[in-house]
Amino acid sequence: MAGDLPEYYFRIRDNGAAVFRVDTENRQRRIEMDQIAVVNVKNGEIKAQGDRKLTPGDLREIEAWMAKRIALLAARDIDDILRAVDHLNLTTHWVQSKATDAQLEEVTDPLLLAMHDLRSVLVRKKAERMMKAGPEDEA
Repeated sequence: MAGDLPEYYFRIRDNGAAVFRVDTENRQRRIEMDQIAVVNVKNGEIKAQGDRKLTPGDLREIEAWMAKRIALLAARDIDDILRAVDHLNLTTHWVQSKATDAQLEEVTDPLLLAMHDLRSVLVRKKAERMMKAGPEDEA
């Protein structure tokens, strides 16, 4: 088991992780985790824990983890949005085929406002992208 463990463990938390060095090479052959740093994926900050000095190897591992984590979070964001599209389609089907008048009364205004807000932002962002691209790119 000890050979299978990674050298570092990242305890996920809001905006990043606490970084631990995993140690199994001790007399009791227990797994020990020594916190060495805290990282923030939002701003890229790496703070050594206490008065520790992070080695170049520590920094390489932490930076590699941060890059993978940022990519994973970005992929999850897109997946969440695509799930929202699925939910909108399911909601449309529910409204058309199953919803009662009382249920529609409860959800219509919040849904219309949210969809209007989303549409306004999407249209504005699309217009901004088109303006950046310029007329020569529209062909």
